[in-house]
Amino acid sequence: MNRSEQTIAGLRGASRRFGAVLALDQVDLEVRRGEVLALLGPNGAGKTTAISLLLGLLRPDTGAVDLFGEPPQSPPARRRIGAMLQTSGVPDTLTVGELIGLFRSYYPRPRSVADTVALAGVGELLKRRYGRLSGGQQRRVQFALAICGNPEILFLDEPTTGLDVEARATLWKTVRELVAEGCAIVLTTHYLEEAEALADRVDVLACGRIVASGSVQQMRARVAQRRIRCVSALTPEAVARWPEVRSVARAGDRIEIVTDAAETVVRQLLFEDTGLSDLEVHRAGLAEAFVEITREAA
Repeated sequence: MNRSEQTIAGLRGASRRFGAVLALDQVDLEVRRGEVLALLGPNGAGKTTAISLLLGLLRPDTGAVDLFGEPPQSPPARRRIGAMLQTSGVPDTLTVGELIGLFRSYYPRPRSVADTVALAGVGELLKRRYGRLSGGQQRRVQFALAICGNPEILFLDEPTTGLDVEARATLWKTVRELVAEGCAIVLTTHYLEEAEALADRVDVLACGRIVASGSVQQMRARVAQRRIRCVSALTPEAVARWPEVRSVARAGDRIEIVTDAAETVVRQLLFEDTGLSDLEVHRAGLAEAFVEITREAA
């Protein structure tokens, strides 16, 4: 399957202005089947606007949007998507079971209730009214409603906000299962470890423009930074004076060093402390790459 066949939604030169604010500025974006695309960026970067264009909730001032080769407002295209946004208009008075039944009725080939309940982890909530659930429980139900139609594209806008560790792990597991089935997922999140764990591709938005695009590995490779951990008798204050060291901190019997010159720092560590042990060197994570990329964009 070539790239054009994989791409099932996207923006082409899309711009959108709100008064004096240019929220999106000639953005090109591709959503591909069987991949997680993470849209990352600081607050106000344009992530929610981009998703709103793809969902057909907004129209671009210039440029084009397509969803399965059709305008995103097209009913046939909309029946093939699911969405979990930061705000929802879910009726408070219905039970969770009633809500799942109602939302399934909107789709031509919905997922079974049993599958939906199992994937979203909401079995114990089925008989409870939505309005009486906690914020985290409501987010779990919103996820169930987003997947119950068996969508080909799933939009997840900050999906794990308010979730506990167990519920977050369930959502991550389900996302991986949906991708394995061929579902495309568009994810926005402020939890960069979430994007690092789930994303196949990353688009970084800043000031309404995509300033970096590629795999997680490609994003990380843009940053020369390395993180060194070791057990050492050296004090953080002494190591911090080395010219190649960006920062240093102690955690128990270990010190953790951030540097752009890992080989030089490791050699000096071994020279200064002959008793050094448990040496580890790690490439910068997505969080460090994101900070560097957005700083350069600013």
